Amino acid sequence: MTRAVVAGGHRATCEAALRVLDAGGNAFDAIVAAGFASATSEPLMTGLGGGGFCLTRTAAGEATLFDFFVDTPGRGLDPMPEPHFFPVAVRYPGVDQVFNTGMGSAAVPGTVNGYLAIHERLGRLPLAEVVAPAIELAREGVVLDEFHGSVSDLLWPILVLTEDGRRLFGVDGEPQPPGHRFTNPDTGRFLAELQADPRHGLWSEGRGDQVVREMAAGEGLITAEDLAAYAVAEREPLAVRYRDRTVLTNPPPAFGGELIGRGLGFLAEDLPTPGAWGDPGHLTALGRALQDLEASRVPPDGPRFSRGTTHASVADAEGNVASLSTSNGEASGYVVPGTGVMLNNMLGEDDLHPDGFHASPPGVRVSSMMAPTVVLGPDGVELVLGSGGSARIRTAILQTVSGVVDFGLDPADAVSRPRIHWDGAAFQVEPGFAAESVAALAVLGPINPWSDLNLYFGGVHAVAPDGHGSGDPRRAGACLSQ
Repeated sequence: MTRAVVAGGHRATCEAALRVLDAGGNAFDAIVAAGFASATSEPLMTGLGGGGFCLTRTAAGEATLFDFFVDTPGRGLDPMPEPHFFPVAVRYPGVDQVFNTGMGSAAVPGTVNGYLAIHERLGRLPLAEVVAPAIELAREGVVLDEFHGSVSDLLWPILVLTEDGRRLFGVDGEPQPPGHRFTNPDTGRFLAELQADPRHGLWSEGRGDQVVREMAAGEGLITAEDLAAYAVAEREPLAVRYRDRTVLTNPPPAFGGELIGRGLGFLAEDLPTPGAWGDPGHLTALGRALQDLEASRVPPDGPRFSRGTTHASVADAEGNVASLSTSNGEASGYVVPGTGVMLNNMLGEDDLHPDGFHASPPGVRVSSMMAPTVVLGPDGVELVLGSGGSARIRTAILQTVSGVVDFGLDPADAVSRPRIHWDGAAFQVEPGFAAESVAALAVLGPINPWSDLNLYFGGVHAVAPDGHGSGDPRRAGACLSQ
């Protein structure tokens, strides 16, 4: 039996989608409602000032990948000035990482354009109804749970740099703690404009002109030409065969989907006949596949982005499905005037630009690890999923797909099973595998055991059309069904 089901990074995100489904909307209305809502419910995992990808498949079998990720800025600038960055050290458990923030770190955003394009092309309800839950969330707020409170604390060194960051995400000069109600009334007002007329975009009401002026004054690179030229791309999904399934995922210029396809191919070779999940044969085959995948990985040309991501998956009762991955990076600190929308910092990370900052010309679509994915079985859609987690996106999705396809796990079981990741030097291993299996894996390389299921290993939010699904507990995910 087909049932409507939603999984995402916060209960409020899922509630927004389910409310739209209850009102008669389809999966595409619901995924757009989830996206707009997540700007408030998951404010430091995503936002309206970044970009993303949405893989849709209609009940009739039409599949489309909407690419509304960010573009490199600087059209019309000659010569190209040096962008203004603030280097900031963010302290993760066991390691510090330097990110660059500030106006010069902001790429041309596409999130709002993307949501509107999905709705216009595939939605059923009026936009006003689809946006309404997000407006209420922005005005009334969402109480921060432990996970999102910890993200606020983690990114506080970036957020504290600007008055807008301190105002939006701080309380009395400190990061908002768990239990605090996060509100964003400016975003509520902006979305109300959009609700009344979708032509009221992020750059309307003179905001675009003001952003361009402030970028020029603050050594940012976004120009009027950039804003005018940005376009959502509709692409044919990458289709990969795995066992007797077809896996649809994100095609180039993104590269996360290609890596997932390659990894599944390695796993099929290393595990021709699956035995029991987690046994020594399974774990060593998985380990070899992940090592082969890492050894085969050749980064594409152009800038790349992979962090600070969230995901939502929707299946409706009619057979339509949608898989949405979005990101705002760690945030630039700059807020579009009057909107409460903080722009991304996707151009400010050293490891994403090995040839130097802004080595790519303006107008290039930045590549990404994000990989919204749909698995088709002999009888149609079997699984809808995606993940955050940087380089672990591909391994988290691969292991979840394998759990369902190879071992018959339901989505919740597949998502909650422990994972491994080969980082090029050692196997990172979550607890829960049998000792003999870990010992067999150790023959392939060093083992770094973890004490808990951790957000490091991704955040897979997955649903199946039979109404089953799971929000990843590693990232305080939620799942609701109709």
